[in-house]
Amino acid sequence: MQLASLKLNPRADNRIRAGHMWIYSNEVDNKSTPLKGFSAGEQVVVVSADGRAMGVAILSPNSLICARMISRSDKQQLTRKLIKRRLQDAIALREMHYSDDSYRLCFGDSDGLPGLVVDRFMNTVVIQISNPAMENLKDEIVDVLDHLLEPNTIVLKNDGKMRPVEGLPVYVDVVKGELDEGFARFVENGVQFDAPVLEGQKTGWFFDHRDSRAHLKNYVQGKRVLDVFSYIGGWGVQAAAFGASEVICLDSSEFALECVARNAVLNGVDDRMSTIQADAFVGLKALADQKEKFDVVVLDPPALIARRKDIKVGEKAYQKLNQLALRLVDANGFLVTASCSMHLDRDRLVNIVQASARQVDRTVQIVEQGHQALDHPIHPAIAETEYIKCLFARSLKSW
Repeated sequence: MQLASLKLNPRADNRIRAGHMWIYSNEVDNKSTPLKGFSAGEQVVVVSADGRAMGVAILSPNSLICARMISRSDKQQLTRKLIKRRLQDAIALREMHYSDDSYRLCFGDSDGLPGLVVDRFMNTVVIQISNPAMENLKDEIVDVLDHLLEPNTIVLKNDGKMRPVEGLPVYVDVVKGELDEGFARFVENGVQFDAPVLEGQKTGWFFDHRDSRAHLKNYVQGKRVLDVFSYIGGWGVQAAAFGASEVICLDSSEFALECVARNAVLNGVDDRMSTIQADAFVGLKALADQKEKFDVVVLDPPALIARRKDIKVGEKAYQKLNQLALRLVDANGFLVTASCSMHLDRDRLVNIVQASARQVDRTVQIVEQGHQALDHPIHPAIAETEYIKCLFARSLKSW
């Protein structure tokens, strides 16, 4: 099929030649190739201002990021064959590192499939699509994954917030097999979980901190642990499984805490776990007012800086949270503090922890730093694909 051309403005091709995959709407020559003349999900040949073909992209003509490159060849279109090859490459990478069949199988742009996220929960595969071109090929994506993995269950979890922006319908559909009560069982770091893939956040789980959660084992043996923003117990249940004497999970969601209890029973650690349903800021303050102390406090909030314009307000929120958390850390204990905000860089998180420590008259030592797990590869030209930060900070009486 002959593809139409999308022409770029002068010098707008520099980022693409350097390896970036995104084209912004203000980089398009709208006189020669007006975006309104294209349909959502259409594939085009991207050409520079001087007419040189740069490859094939998939279009979202009404979005700020109006096109995403899928190939540097103007002959290679997004087809079932290409999807299969790139998913095979993605699976091969994960199988190098993980033997439990539980991982993020596809991480969008970083795996050459923009707008496609796939999580594997052993015999269940959950697919999230946020791009019109991928939506057009969803049947092929399902078929390829079914052929490659032969899972018992495949779920289309297409309820992400970007879908309405792209003009896509919101829905959740089990397209193969069935789920027991909407949960998918899997293993992370040797610990079993049931992920609520139908009703939970995103795909039901967040694999991106799995490597840092594995390192938690070195800090919690025989310790009292508080897991804040616990969701379904990713940190807390693993802390208990790793030998913590007591774990409290704090979250604002009753459903999430019901899942914590379910996963605690699943691993036989429910006798050492309890939950608190509260807003994190309110719950942390209440625990401090009660003079509670913990050997380890885990702080893994959702993204508090969604957009660049939110940086100032978001940084204040991070500092308040870390300050409240440090009040609860016993002398020589540890604060494990994380951020999934792309707009908060690692150095700034370090500065926030340091400032928070001074506010509560503590000295901190950063003894370990965590990064996103190996199943979340980073595209070196796309800063947005590197977003996870985690610090293991020892809290000492002020020097």
